[in-house]
Amino acid sequence: MNPAWLKPPVFIASLLPLAWYLWGVQADTLGANPIEAVTRGLGTWALNFLLITLTITPLRKYSGWAWLVRLRRMLGLFAFFYVVLHLTTYLWLDQFFDWMAIAKDILKRPFITVGMTAFFLLLPLALTSNNAALRKLGGRRWQKLHRSVYVIAMLAVLHYFWMVKADATKPLIYAVLLFMLLGVRILWRIQERRRQQAGSYSPKPPQRVIPLTVKR
Repeated sequence: MNPAWLKPPVFIASLLPLAWYLWGVQADTLGANPIEAVTRGLGTWALNFLLITLTITPLRKYSGWAWLVRLRRMLGLFAFFYVVLHLTTYLWLDQFFDWMAIAKDILKRPFITVGMTAFFLLLPLALTSNNAALRKLGGRRWQKLHRSVYVIAMLAVLHYFWMVKADATKPLIYAVLLFMLLGVRILWRIQERRRQQAGSYSPKPPQRVIPLTVKR
């Protein structure tokens, strides 16, 4: 399947959460604390796109839909896009760019510390999500850098879990989904190592025994 025709509708669909929150602000339908609703909602969608990006490889492997890989970069960039919006609403609407208060908040509140760490780890991945960076870094270094997305996803889930004060059901669901996505990759790594070990061990074929002839 050619994914070229899929990219425009996926792109538009990826903008719908943002449109919904913009409409909610305009129509005043986000509850008593719209700033908190927007900030948390955008952060949740950033996590959604991050997990969707991590789902593509297992889905491609088990379904055979190789064209899914063509959408991964765009979805990963949308994850970063919503992270930036999430962070911007916190810096602007919550803290009004009071950098001293922001610094104290980062040091004082662990979930913000974890969230900022995840953002700064995600930043180089977004900056190198292009073919020019891939060529400059080389395939091996590029892959090594982008494997940090697993750590970023764990930090994002932890950020969400620590942020929620009452009902932790949703963060636990995200934690279970992430555990499954990382667990299947660990399983693949174990299977790959076993195949490599089996391939490196090649027993010598038994030698043919030639009977000695005794002269009389």
